[in-house]
Amino acid sequence: MVTITESAQEYLTELLLKQNCEGIAVRIFILDAGTPKAETCISFCRPGEEKGDDEVKQYECFKSFIDQNSIPFLEDAVVDFSKDSMGGQLTIKAPNSRLPKISEDSTIEDRVNYILFNEVNPGLASHGGHVTLEEIFDENIAVLRFGGGCQGCGMVDVTLKDGVEKTLLSQVPQLKEVRDVTDHSNRENAYYQ
Repeated sequence: MVTITESAQEYLTELLLKQNCEGIAVRIFILDAGTPKAETCISFCRPGEEKGDDEVKQYECFKSFIDQNSIPFLEDAVVDFSKDSMGGQLTIKAPNSRLPKISEDSTIEDRVNYILFNEVNPGLASHGGHVTLEEIFDENIAVLRFGGGCQGCGMVDVTLKDGVEKTLLSQVPQLKEVRDVTDHSNRENAYYQ
């Protein structure tokens, strides 16, 4: 779970006191958890703004509310404060925020995203491309969108069928099909014209 260092606790206590609000706390959450766009956030949480399923941790001078959906992605996270000549900086390091946590109970979406981010996209990055999951619908059909050098690429069908689809179907047996919804008419940044 999240560790808030002593220096960060002191800094947050000062910030909370300046808000002049009885019972104000902090809330920790991750926007777009489990994706490359994940952003770990800490905000003020006035009484009544917490959610019913938030995990609560009491510190010496304040409470923190941790978003339930963010908990698996906040494993090993550290909130720290370092003083410097400009006053200091609060940092949040959450090394697991961008990777979906995979277990036997993981959803198909999490499994597909994990494979895309860890196995497929590193290979596509060499051509300036990437692929993201748009949705899983009907009878376990994955809908993907290609971007960067893959959008409009003359080899995208081969990449989809022989690379991405083969990888996903072999590792996520619940999937029945993989489809591409990318508009490939824009060939401006395509790796292969």
